[in-house]
Amino acid sequence: MTDRERLRTTFGEDAARYHRARPTYPPQLFERLTGPRVLEIGPGTGQATLPLTALGEVTAVELSPDLAAVARAHAPAARVVVADFDVWPLPDPFDLVVSATAFHWLDPATRMARCAAALRPGGSLAVISTHHVAGGTEQFFVDVQECYERWDPTTPPNLRQSPASAIPCEFDESPFFGEPEFHRYEWEQAYSTEEYADLLLTYSNHIVLPDRDRLLADVRQLIDTRYDGRIVKRYLTQLALAVRVSGPGRP
Repeated sequence: MTDRERLRTTFGEDAARYHRARPTYPPQLFERLTGPRVLEIGPGTGQATLPLTALGEVTAVELSPDLAAVARAHAPAARVVVADFDVWPLPDPFDLVVSATAFHWLDPATRMARCAAALRPGGSLAVISTHHVAGGTEQFFVDVQECYERWDPTTPPNLRQSPASAIPCEFDESPFFGEPEFHRYEWEQAYSTEEYADLLLTYSNHIVLPDRDRLLADVRQLIDTRYDGRIVKRYLTQLALAVRVSGPGRP
């Protein structure tokens, strides 16, 4: 098993935590999307799936059976399939393919071709990404680097969060899609000490970290002692939206 394969299977280890801790998406983002036949890749526990069901008929393909079970309960109108999208047999073409904070886990060698094959001509691919950017309780994110440098040897020294303006607008180059449109939304979320620890335990690199318990103990102590048990995190949610202009033959 490759590191990528190992990391992308960690999210289902605690599906309930993932559902309660992971941030959702700005509602206005979904106003830019149209159905009626929607394919969602990597729905997790259904944070994006539920608003997508307002567009029409949703099929969601999730790798983890445990995450899929939560998604079915959260978005009962959707059809949730347990499968690996990289090898999933594609059904009739869709009008919209969506991947929310999951596209980077797909095979980069085939993901654009498979998304194009899943779409009708003129259908759209929506790639939603979530970025942690400078803002919120800014000094906390400076101070917390000492915790990471102590317990995670891969942490670069003096790492700092980038402003949203420095996050590049990225989208895989592909002959199957036209020029993408980018739409960006900045927003903030407040966390108690335990809510923030919960969030960290939904990130694959934290889940597999050998000293994660020591790291989390330090982070908890920092929030409690210097920040009165509450911090605010700033997010950038980016929507990249592109129309299928051509496509490979369907398998």
